Amino acid sequence: MNKINLSDLEKYALQFEKFSVNEKLTNDINASFHFLEDFSSDKIIYGINTGFGPMAQFKIDEEHLNQLQYNLIRSHSTGTGNVLEEEYARAVLIARINNFLQANSGISMGVIEKLVQFLNHRITPEIFMHGGVGASGDLVQLAHLALNLIGEGHCFYNGERRDTADVLKELNIEPLEVKLRDGLGLMNGTSCMTGIGAINLIYAKRLLNWSIASSSIINEVMEAFDDSFSTGLNNVKRHKGQQEIASNMRSFLSDSELIRKREELFKDNDEMNRSEFKKKIQEYYSIRCVPQILGPVLETLNYAQDVIENELNSTNDNPIVSVEEQNVFHGGNFHGDYVSLEMDKIKIVVTRLTMLAERQLNFLMNANLNGKFPAFLNLKKLGFNFGIQGMQFTATSTTAESQTLSNSMYVHSIPNNNDNQDIVSMGTNSAVIAKNVIENGFQVMAIHMMAVCQAIDLLPEGEKERLSSKTKKIYDLIRSVAPAVIEDVPQSDNIKNVTDLLRANYIEL
Repeated sequence: MNKINLSDLEKYALQFEKFSVNEKLTNDINASFHFLEDFSSDKIIYGINTGFGPMAQFKIDEEHLNQLQYNLIRSHSTGTGNVLEEEYARAVLIARINNFLQANSGISMGVIEKLVQFLNHRITPEIFMHGGVGASGDLVQLAHLALNLIGEGHCFYNGERRDTADVLKELNIEPLEVKLRDGLGLMNGTSCMTGIGAINLIYAKRLLNWSIASSSIINEVMEAFDDSFSTGLNNVKRHKGQQEIASNMRSFLSDSELIRKREELFKDNDEMNRSEFKKKIQEYYSIRCVPQILGPVLETLNYAQDVIENELNSTNDNPIVSVEEQNVFHGGNFHGDYVSLEMDKIKIVVTRLTMLAERQLNFLMNANLNGKFPAFLNLKKLGFNFGIQGMQFTATSTTAESQTLSNSMYVHSIPNNNDNQDIVSMGTNSAVIAKNVIENGFQVMAIHMMAVCQAIDLLPEGEKERLSSKTKKIYDLIRSVAPAVIEDVPQSDNIKNVTDLLRANYIEL
């Protein structure tokens, strides 16, 4: 058995660390394969000497058993649409490898060796986003992975789409020789939705940290009171996520000289003697309810991580081969409901996070709301110049798209496969849509962070020096790829540069 967590997967998928399989695991895999080979010699075992799905009632002649596996792979390589980017495809490889390293699948060691070769040589399998329904596993997506392993179809190598056979020949790698149930073993699992889900989580957690940072900075530039993220306020509500967000904000703003203590208002005689207060008593909800809004986001992501890590370390194909119990079990571990539901939840909370960023952006842009900055954070002539007005349209429309995409996939089962698959998870669909929502979130957050930095540029003389050290560090980081918007010039490239920066950086709070 081999156990990995999200951090391990990040090292292999995003940082390109080499993957290796130790001798103990190799022995376990071989034992599982040889047991299944002997066990199935005089028994009917699904996927070895039967047809597949609703055609499982048909027995396959012995001389056709090997060809059956190739037929399965080729016939199900029917994906369409966009293909997974390298980090997502690598995560699928890792998820499939680790499924097999549990030694409950009865596949040959050659399968794992080939998967590891693809991973370590950075051969990216061509896996389409549109395909399986996530209930007999990610059949279509994983068929394309299997197709590459047998040296067929297309893959990506050094950034180019190429014939897989040519790449393998160039690297002196032999195509996989499929044995016993290797074809079905490769295809019958949740590794595509799990791999995408793992990368989604990595990026969603980065996005959450940017949201905490931007929310903290807005409190700072608005000279808000500190009690909205104080221990006294947040610890009386018994949600760990809320308390952790508030703690992160306190840490982020610990050396800020702009955040105000509530006691200052109590001691301000001028304010106490007014019939209408000059200073704002409480900020708008998007500024002072950050722990309550982002707390559920944090808790949802943490729970989803537990689910994804469990799935990464599970055997999720069919049938299950148990050397220990000397038996083969038929069932439905390939059903992706766990992942599908969590991806739906991630869509919802990331959209909520994006909505918060869009509302905070609107607050900064609207002089009537913030009472401090010129309309659209304009650094030049009002009316003649437009500041960052144009960016808001993009942020608003992108947020609206995510709101629509957040409808559940989990509850949209459609029976298929002659009704053999009469209730399905749609897990990969859910993971792909969550991926799109997260990408939208980064685009909106990029525009928002550009606005936050523009607001810092507009602070009165001397206030910039009073910002927290973490705010100054983030300001410098954003300004390293995107200058202040002064003249009316196109901003698409700057938005993309900031989006890429946010996506690539996990900031410590």
